[in-house]
Amino acid sequence: MMRSEGARRSEVAPIELFFDLVYVFAIIQVSHTLLAHLSWLGVLEVALLFGAVWWAWNYSAWAMNWLDPSSGLVRVLNGLLMLAALGMSLGLPHAFAEDGLLFATCYVAAQVGRAAFMAVALRGHVLAKNYTNLLAWSTSAGVLWLVGAFLDPTARLVVWLVALVVDVAAPRFEFRFPGLGSAPMHTWPTDPEHLAERNRGVFIIALGESILIMGFTLSELDPITSRAVVATLLGFVGLFVLWWAYFALAGQDTQASRGDASTRALRSAFAYAHALMVAGAIVVAVSIELRISHTETDPSVVLTTVGGPLIYLAGNILFLRSRTGAVARARYVAATALVVVGALGLVLGHAVPSLAIGVATVAVMATLAVVTQLTSRGTSPTTAG
Repeated sequence: MMRSEGARRSEVAPIELFFDLVYVFAIIQVSHTLLAHLSWLGVLEVALLFGAVWWAWNYSAWAMNWLDPSSGLVRVLNGLLMLAALGMSLGLPHAFAEDGLLFATCYVAAQVGRAAFMAVALRGHVLAKNYTNLLAWSTSAGVLWLVGAFLDPTARLVVWLVALVVDVAAPRFEFRFPGLGSAPMHTWPTDPEHLAERNRGVFIIALGESILIMGFTLSELDPITSRAVVATLLGFVGLFVLWWAYFALAGQDTQASRGDASTRALRSAFAYAHALMVAGAIVVAVSIELRISHTETDPSVVLTTVGGPLIYLAGNILFLRSRTGAVARARYVAATALVVVGALGLVLGHAVPSLAIGVATVAVMATLAVVTQLTSRGTSPTTAG
């Protein structure tokens, strides 16, 4: 049932790629829901829902770090997890209304079912005991998710926030549970290259969702104005430089093979840091749609245009610190520049075109991509910034 040791152990299997296709729809649902709820409360709700979507994907990716993808039972497990993810995606837009129970039930089924499968399938291995602890945490959080689904939207938000914190905090507390002891991170043997490849793939999916948004938004305009075309081109350039900044350093194979390969470091780099980077890419997609459809610069345009790259940079900085201990000075400089751009955009408001905010943001990220490309050549992963 476990992956065999060998030259192709780190390879991402077809069933894993198939599984990730469901998350194309999930990310689209997250971005569209955010577009429809651009308020502080809406942002908080969508952030919570994205956290659940990400954590379900994250635990599935880690499980496949150990499972044999050619096993029939493992393929069935992935199929069931795909159905659960599809259900979550369908319930996501109205999770704080009539579809709360659908979203919560599918999430809990995935989290509890996967952990139970692993605890049984890996019996005799230390991971079986570890997954027993994880099952206890997931079940405890699952009760809160299901209870919250029956509450009014405000109470639901509070209870679900607590449930997500329980889920996300479990690894930080080494899955310690009364009567079961703990499951320290060093007892979770991992394959850094496999995890790196899975996370690179989901980041590309997030960027690809932006391409879809650009295409659909532009195709629905009648007529298609020259300004909309320029906004679309600017959005594409922004996505390209974000991809470049990521793969110039964070996506290099050397980061998987030469960085800190301890499970604790991998937890921060992939479970937490990549959540921020994918979230940043989703906000970038929202900002592109807003700039295509909005000629004026309002706070939502400014905050999403600048906020997406800032969230991405926060994750990128955490990734570098986790894997290499690098200071990532260039990223701090870029983040400062983005804050300045955002502040000016909010102060000047309608006096500056929305495209101008986009151009300034793209310029900052393009400079970072070039600097990263140049400094990563000939430097070790522990010194590149």
